[in-house]
Amino acid sequence: MARFTLDPNNLPQLSAAQIARVDALTDAELERLSGARRVREVRAHTGLSQANFAQTFHINVSRLRDLEQGRTQPDSAVLAYLAVIDKEPDAVRRALDAAD
Repeated sequence: MARFTLDPNNLPQLSAAQIARVDALTDAELERLSGARRVREVRAHTGLSQANFAQTFHINVSRLRDLEQGRTQPDSAVLAYLAVIDKEPDAVRRALDAAD
């Protein structure tokens, strides 16, 4: 994956075909993409790779990949866990270390 800096004065434009694909998404597909985005955002906020995030927070790395790619949807427990990780990652680390 290549990284780039977004120029706010020169935003990329979607093609007509891309706009049509977005418009054709169902509510279920949009919800699945929203869940995937949330998982990626929380992991990005920690600054950890997928492998390190999975190991640190005791999540199966395959499950994390499936969540981030939208192949599976996060359930309410996963979303709650991610919310805690996002707000208090050190507290989660301490709790997990104490449990080991």
